Amino acid sequence: MALEDLDIGPSIMLRSLAFGLYGLAVTLATPAAALDPALLTGTMAKMQIDDPWRPSVETFAQADSTRGRLSDYAGDVVVLNFWATWCAPCRAEMPSLQALQDAMEDDGVEVVTVAFGRHNPMQMKRFWQDAGITSLPLHLDAGAELAKSMGVRGLPHTFILNRQGAVIAQLAGEADWAAPETMALLRAALAE
Repeated sequence: MALEDLDIGPSIMLRSLAFGLYGLAVTLATPAAALDPALLTGTMAKMQIDDPWRPSVETFAQADSTRGRLSDYAGDVVVLNFWATWCAPCRAEMPSLQALQDAMEDDGVEVVTVAFGRHNPMQMKRFWQDAGITSLPLHLDAGAELAKSMGVRGLPHTFILNRQGAVIAQLAGEADWAAPETMALLRAALAE
C-alpha cells in the first residue's frame, strides 16, 4: 500500500512528524550513563550508578550568605557531598575530599560540600580547621531543600554530577575519595 492510498490528512501527518522529532530531540538531549560498572571497586563498590537526572532544587547558601546554584559548576564534574558537624563518618572522610580536590581540581573536578540542616557557622569553621580542610567550600542547606530534592536520607551522602549538571552516580556512606579507584571513576566521568 502506498502512502497516497492511506486516508491520512495533512494535520495527522504533521502531528506524527512533530511527535517523532520531539522523541528524537529528547533522546539526543538526554546524556547516556557515563560510568562503567566495572569501575566500581574498592571504596567505590558501594557507588550506585544512576540514569542521568537533575534535582528539582539546585540552590544552597554560600559562606558569604549569597545563594549558590549547582549550575554555577557547569562544565566541571562535581562531587557533591552532604555532611554535618555532628557526623563522625563525615569527619573521617572529609580529608579525602580535600585530597581529591587538590589532586583533580586542574582536571575539571570540583568538590562541592554542603552542610545538611542548621549549623552554627563558627562550628562549621572549627570542623574545617579540625579536619585540616583548606579549600573546600562551606555551603549550607539549612532547610534541607536541596538534600530532600536529591533523596538524601543519611550522612554522608555524595553525588557525582556530569559536566552538564546531571546526577550520574551516588554513594550513601563514608568513602575514601582520594583512593585510586575513585580517581579512575572520576576520570571516566570527565571523558564523557
